[in-house]
Formats: sequence, C-alpha cells, structure tokens
Amino acid sequence: MINEVALVESQALRQSFTERTEALDRVKTLSLLPDGMHVTTAMVAAYFEVAETVINNLLSRHREELESNGLRVIRGAELQKFKELTLSSYPESYPQPRSSMAVWPRRTVLNVAMLLRDSEIARRVRTYLLDVEHTSRVHPVITDTPRRDSDVESLDAHITRLSEKSFTRLLGATVVPILNALIETSGEQQRELISLRENVQQIERRLVRHDIQLRRLQRAQEQRPLTGVMASIDAMNWREFEQHIAGLLRRDGCIDVEIHGGSGDRGADVTAYTADGRRVVVQCKNFAPYRSVWSGEMQKFVGTKTLHRADVAVYVATCPFSRESLDIAMQVGVTAVHRGLLDAWSAGAKLQVLK
Repeated sequence: MINEVALVESQALRQSFTERTEALDRVKTLSLLPDGMHVTTAMVAAYFEVAETVINNLLSRHREELESNGLRVIRGAELQKFKELTLSSYPESYPQPRSSMAVWPRRTVLNVAMLLRDSEIARRVRTYLLDVEHTSRVHPVITDTPRRDSDVESLDAHITRLSEKSFTRLLGATVVPILNALIETSGEQQRELISLRENVQQIERRLVRHDIQLRRLQRAQEQRPLTGVMASIDAMNWREFEQHIAGLLRRDGCIDVEIHGGSGDRGADVTAYTADGRRVVVQCKNFAPYRSVWSGEMQKFVGTKTLHRADVAVYVATCPFSRESLDIAMQVGVTAVHRGLLDAWSAGAKLQVLK
C-alpha cells in the first residue's frame, strides 16, 4: 500500500493523483473566487491554515511542478482584466497586486496538499487520497464475466458501484478537460465561463437521467409489496414527493404553502411561512436511498437560501447526507432532513425548526 511519505517525496506518484480534486471538498470546503475556478495565494494559505509565507516558500521550491498543474502568474493587461472581471466582484477584501498575481486552480491546490508537510488539513487530504487508492485496489472494478447466482452481489451494491464509476468517468471525460482548457487559455475569459456553465448544466441533466434509471432498476428488483411510510415515499415521483412535503408543512401549521418544482424554481421547490411569520424555503430531493447528498449539492442550496431570503431553510432528501454536506448545513443554518428524520416527520413528528 502507498504511504504518505512516498506521496510527499515522489513527484511521479503525486502526478497520478492530480485529477482527484474532489478530495479537497471532502476534507474542507474550498472557497473559490467568483470565476468558480481559481483562488489566490492568501486563499490557499487560509484553506490549509498556514501562513501565506509558507505557501510562497513552497511555490519557490516547486514552481515547475505547480505550473505544470495549472498555476499561473498573471501580469500587465491580463492582470488588469482579471481584477476587473473577477476580483471586483469578490465580496471580501482582496490584495491589490502591484505587478503580478498568482492564481491557483483546484488541481494546483491539490498539488499543494500533497507537498505541504506542516498542515493538518493537507495531511487529511493525503489520507483521503490514499484511502481511495487502497479501496480501489482491494475492490477492483466489476467485470462482465458471468458468475453463478450464489456469487452475485446484491443489486443495491452493484448499482451503487456503477453510479460511482459513471460519475467519475463523467468528471474525467468532460469537466476536467474543460477546466484544463480554461486554465491554459488567457483571453476571452467571460466567453469561456459561459461555455463552462453550459457544460456543467449538461452534466447535471445527465446525472438526473442516470439517477432516474438507477431508481427504476432498484424498484424492478424489489420482490415484496411496499409497506410502511418510507416505502410509500420511495414509490413517489418527484412531483408527488414535493406535494407530500407541502402537505407536511400545512399539517404543521405553515401558511401560504406553494410548490414551485421545475426548471424555473431557482432551487426552491416549496415555499411557505410559519405561523409566526418566518419565510420557509424547502429543497426536495427524491433520491435513491443508497445515494447521498453531496457537499456540492448542499453548497448550491446555500445560494438558494440567500437568494430567497429564507428565515428557515430545509433540505429534505430520501437518502443520507454526506458528512461534508452536514457540516456545511450546520455552519449556515440549513436543516438537513435525512431519510430517518423524514420517516419520523411523515409519521407525525413535527420538525423542531418549525415550532
């Protein structure tokens, strides 16, 4: 098994991990500049909880490797344009570089995590990478070789692995090349961002279709009749699920309950007001129970909470939430209603946040 020391010492080994940028958000949310792609040196230091001089010293020692993974130092007209298009819309104060500025894409930040020795955050990122590598070796990709019925794994586990494999392939074949192209190209940044947004939207649509197909497979293998509250909810389509949640809000005393589900809902599937006048915004996700709500999905809802000026923000899902998404929800005041809590709510319990 690869150990952490080998990862820190071997550039070739580090290069084999550079596409696994999801490791960053698995450990801690990485805040990005408004372009959605880059961070400043100060932001890199803040992520790893070290002094900015530590990052500058590491840059000096490993500049060639970092630049090969996307680090760029911008100057002159390019720097001025970057400040106008990106830094000017950054909600926090930002440094005013005199002649140059280093911009770091996620891939390069991951590179730093594999180099930085004196950072607990970097160590945790390396641990995640090595754990993923170990798991992939212990549990190799399923082949199409026929097996006896007694050797066939449960359909739920098989579907889960297929979902993870498809998602990884999608990221590698679509998202990463687009980001690499944007990193390497210096001009017409606004046009490229529009192109990036279109591709991300296309990916989201593909994931939705994929999830629907998986749900159908799961239901097809169920041999016993549906019983119980969650079994009934699992049998609902997304419209029925939103209506169910709206009914629970009305039952618990909310007024002016409206369902907005659809492409134009801007992330708010159901809105309402509590009896004491607080605005409620709900995101409803009728996912397969073996899935999880990822941190990126929770971050997206955080934007919805702000957009709709919600006093009470509720994310309801028919599946568990990842640890990272729960951490984000706790930090920003979102109530995460997971499968177990949804079962209790549907059976008559009242959500604490609505009292």
